Amino acid sequence: MASSNPFGPRSTADKVLAGIDLTGKRFVVTGCNSGIGFETMSALAANGAQVYGLARSIADARAACGKVGAFCTPVACDLADFDSVAAAAETIRALHGPLDAIVANAGVAYLPTLQTRSGVELQFLVNHLGHFALVNALLDQVRNGTGRIVIVSSRDGIKHAPPEGIMFDNLDGRRFYEPFVFYGQSKLANALFAKELSRRLITRGIAVNSAHPGATRGTGLHANLSLPLKIARTAAKVFMKSPPQGAATQALLAASPQVGGITGEFWANCRIDEGKPLIQDMDLARRLWEVSRDVVSRHGAPAAKLLRAAA
Repeated sequence: MASSNPFGPRSTADKVLAGIDLTGKRFVVTGCNSGIGFETMSALAANGAQVYGLARSIADARAACGKVGAFCTPVACDLADFDSVAAAAETIRALHGPLDAIVANAGVAYLPTLQTRSGVELQFLVNHLGHFALVNALLDQVRNGTGRIVIVSSRDGIKHAPPEGIMFDNLDGRRFYEPFVFYGQSKLANALFAKELSRRLITRGIAVNSAHPGATRGTGLHANLSLPLKIARTAAKVFMKSPPQGAATQALLAASPQVGGITGEFWANCRIDEGKPLIQDMDLARRLWEVSRDVVSRHGAPAAKLLRAAA
């Protein structure tokens, strides 16, 4: 695939999907209301796909879907609230019909002070656990043989993860909290989740990959940076990707026939990337799966529906 792949760091979501007819296909995209999530949804819908656009509030989802048009259906999904995630999954299931891909795109970054919910630090909850719950709740809806799941990670974020990878004894941040470390941990968790899910779904023929969008301007992820870092980030904008460019890799993985059948890989700039060594730690990936399942299962009857496939 690498030798014939014409795409790279400056490709856009529209470019990687050019000429691909997605009529009759159904996609789920989280974080559809801004940045690369909105661009991913737009590119899929422009090629005829039906997209279920998920945002934290129904107002945000409706506003984003309204800009794209009739091919988009708004769904409220607060990834920090397992009840909201369960309700979103039930809404999508009630619409009937198989899903061709789930793009787990939404995220928060660099929260300056410790915030917890459901006994877990918020970046880990939103970026990883919320998506872990949503994807598992919808797995039986994903097409066997051709279905795809894309988990958005961050190669740059993973650099800041703790040496052990995941601080299982400090998921609530009680022992210590540092914004970059906890963001890095959550992004490593994204890549590990994709790795383990790929292993579990190999017999169903569903491709699961994680993706690094690259430094992208206009996403809102960097709103929580300190002033000196914001100034540095502003100065670097000329070298950053535009949102359509940032969305290219996940759009490629969600819908392009060029990457059909490739699973369990970490991607950047529309190509397989070696990522960081911790991404390949399958023991760590399996432990993360078990702990994630246990955290979600502690939250009662609605949460139980989220674990249909998480055995």
